[in-house]
Amino acid sequence: MLRGVNLGAHRRMKMDDLRALYESLALDSVTTYVQSGNVVFTTRERDLERVAARIEKGIEQTFGFHSDVIVRTAAEMEQVVAGNPFAGRAGIEPAKLVVTFLAGDPGDAARQLARGISTDPEEMYIGGRELYVYFPNGQGRSKFPAAAIDRILKVTGTARNWNSVTKLLEIAAGLETSSTPARRPVRPRARRSPG
Repeated sequence: MLRGVNLGAHRRMKMDDLRALYESLALDSVTTYVQSGNVVFTTRERDLERVAARIEKGIEQTFGFHSDVIVRTAAEMEQVVAGNPFAGRAGIEPAKLVVTFLAGDPGDAARQLARGISTDPEEMYIGGRELYVYFPNGQGRSKFPAAAIDRILKVTGTARNWNSVTKLLEIAAGLETSSTPARRPVRPRARRSPG
């Protein structure tokens, strides 16, 4: 998942060009989903930080700007879906549930501090490298204290709504089924950008 692309007039990229970039980096079965920089692919490379770094460098060279890249394997995405704290609760609208995928583990102390921030009326759960937030009134007028939470966690992240999360897992599962055992789908992971 790419952070902060195609959100306004700047940092624009076409998904066809992005797919071509990934293929040029020897990544296989490249599939994009919507325009916000969601890419599912397979690779034999096991060092996912190295994969993310290659993609970030390729984006800078091809598109002329930096985008943090967050990688999750298909198995990790399954854990994100299985760990949904809102699962089974009546009245939860998938488009109002957002998962922020963090580049790394912020640590227990930072998670505990973040949990202490009032987010009312939004509900926030944080565990591991994911932050789940339910926006009962939608995100448009929300006063969710994202900047304060980012300052505490000190880890870059990118958010996707629940519909996108489950669709990305569906795509990854399909690639995994058709892949050889040596090739597993992965997603780009963001690393903290300088400054």
